Amino acid sequence: MNQVAENQEEPFVSINEVAKHFAISKSTIRSWVRTGRIPSDTYFKLGNTYRFRLGAITDALLNQELATNEDVVAETPTPDLDLPDVSGSDDEGADEDI
Repeated sequence: MNQVAENQEEPFVSINEVAKHFAISKSTIRSWVRTGRIPSDTYFKLGNTYRFRLGAITDALLNQELATNEDVVAETPTPDLDLPDVSGSDDEGADEDI
């Protein structure tokens, strides 16, 4: 079954259930909706009522976490280490035949 069909079969849940599932407050859920951390394709709003798809939110948050981790790894500078020169070019009295 493809992702779209799976999403259509997943029931929508209330903000209370989302907050309980992720063990965070409803205020945090609302903040994540406002800031886009919870993408608009994972919920719908009817009046003042929101309904969410838990699986879609979980996928979106995991994808964001993976992208963030990849960015951190890519931006992590390599430490400058003072390693000895092992090329042998500065060796005094080194055997030339080797």
